[in-house]
Amino acid sequence: MDQKHQNMRVSEMADTLKGSEIIRLAGEINDKIKAGKQIHNYTIGDFDPNLFPLPLMLKEEITKAYDQNETNYPAANGIISLRKEISSLLKSHLGLDYHPEEILVAGGARPLIYAAYQALINPGEKVLFPVPSWNNNHYSHLSRANCIIIETKPEHDFMPSADELKPFISEASMLAVCSPLNPTGTVFSKNGLLEICQLLIEENKRRGPSRKPLYLLFDQIYWMLTFGDQQHFDPVSLIPEIRPYTIYIDGISKSFAATGVRVGWAFGPEDVISKMKSILGHVGAWAPKAEQVATAAYLKNSEIVHKDLEVLKERLFKRLNTFYEGFTALKQEGYPVECIAPAGAIYLTVKFSLKGIHTSEGKEIKNSSDIASFLLDSAGIAIVPFGAFGASADSEWFRLSVGTVKTSDIPGVLSSIKSSLNELNTAVK
Repeated sequence: MDQKHQNMRVSEMADTLKGSEIIRLAGEINDKIKAGKQIHNYTIGDFDPNLFPLPLMLKEEITKAYDQNETNYPAANGIISLRKEISSLLKSHLGLDYHPEEILVAGGARPLIYAAYQALINPGEKVLFPVPSWNNNHYSHLSRANCIIIETKPEHDFMPSADELKPFISEASMLAVCSPLNPTGTVFSKNGLLEICQLLIEENKRRGPSRKPLYLLFDQIYWMLTFGDQQHFDPVSLIPEIRPYTIYIDGISKSFAATGVRVGWAFGPEDVISKMKSILGHVGAWAPKAEQVATAAYLKNSEIVHKDLEVLKERLFKRLNTFYEGFTALKQEGYPVECIAPAGAIYLTVKFSLKGIHTSEGKEIKNSSDIASFLLDSAGIAIVPFGAFGASADSEWFRLSVGTVKTSDIPGVLSSIKSSLNELNTAVK
């Protein structure tokens, strides 16, 4: 053992755990704001509650639940009334038939993802996942798993394909994917997801009953937020045979601008869900009981839920599409920007091809971090490079989140970006 590890005061896992790149960037932004800099902060995957308040009925039901003293411990897997309403929601909207014992409620999606990793992955086993994607590298680290990372391509909207995954599928214990995808706001096509599911089924047939199966962790926390003609597809609806191997991650955080309410759920094979329940029971990661009671009451009112969802989707898409049209116009004018049409979630995928260009101060832009700093300093816009989501530091693609965007600010932001690009020493047009 080397001297560093001999003197280590914490576990090797904790010592080598990387901090969040997004949090680092947020610290830099906050320092500039404190110094008086006007910043449009589009880094956080959250909602400004002044722009996107909770649905009125959900808010009223939360207050009502506290007034009725619903403040003791909830059931470890979630109160039964909520799990029944989730079961009904899945059946009515997706045609998925999961009974309450196959559903686990927790304090948002994060502890559920953690529990899935802990329940399914032994130290040293391999988790296969595409990048950019949210936090799979960190959950793998927390689970002492090894990563098999596939860097996806813009021509596929950054969604993984079966061909990209196939060479590595036999090595993995779990495949982790997400649709609509954080950070890109893109979605699986029906055939794209179908081919991946078929690949997983074939691999599990090859392994047979004597070997541990390959599991699929399917994060669909944004599934209600698809736009236009885009449709959400999920594994079990496409291939029911994949059900024994699939764990879904879901919740109200994104679909109802309820990130701070902390009500998420997982559903899947009852034996796996039971183990995840045991893990989270020791962690104490349940959603507060009053919020669970309120969410159950809210989900009962399907007509109100539908109306609230449509309003949120309309407001999000307006922001996403206004930015998309603005960046597309800049590209048509010859500026080195590119943008993928918004399909779902609260994110827009934008590329700034600025590597090798010099700023007006003579500094060469060498990587995504330099691009982010240039946009922050010159245009006053803060967005997150795909490198923060596991992609290469050479990537020139970024996530722009619209949950904190004022519609009235967008023209000015686009104008600031255009002015900043014009100020670069090397011609960018």
